[in-house]
Amino acid sequence: MNPQNQKNKLTISGQVQSVKYSLKGISIFFKNEYHAWIHAIAAIVVVAMGFVFGISNSEWIWLVFAIGFVFVAEMLNTAIEYTIDLVSPEFNPKAGAVKDVAAGAVTLAAITALIIGSLVFIPHFIKYFVA
Repeated sequence: MNPQNQKNKLTISGQVQSVKYSLKGISIFFKNEYHAWIHAIAAIVVVAMGFVFGISNSEWIWLVFAIGFVFVAEMLNTAIEYTIDLVSPEFNPKAGAVKDVAAGAVTLAAITALIIGSLVFIPHFIKYFVA
């Protein structure tokens, strides 16, 4: 990055431009990635359940973290896949391995979110359906 670009990023207009780029990235993610919508639907269901069960503030914190964690992992996976496709358009076993590891990170994030969601909601289900 040249010094002039760095200087522009330190201005209010530079910060606004950075936010515009990041929002464009989120838009690209939702327009092009099927899994983005699967995660979004899951997040909507989880949030709705949180309201139905009246979960505590600390439970909300854990759920918001879990939802964000999965979205960040999926977006990083997408960025890695786009990069690999750009630099290695032909099949390459190492490129495939990089993509597999990135996909594995998403799976790990989703499993972590599932565990967090279970820890939050199972007591509410028991209280609601058993008691």
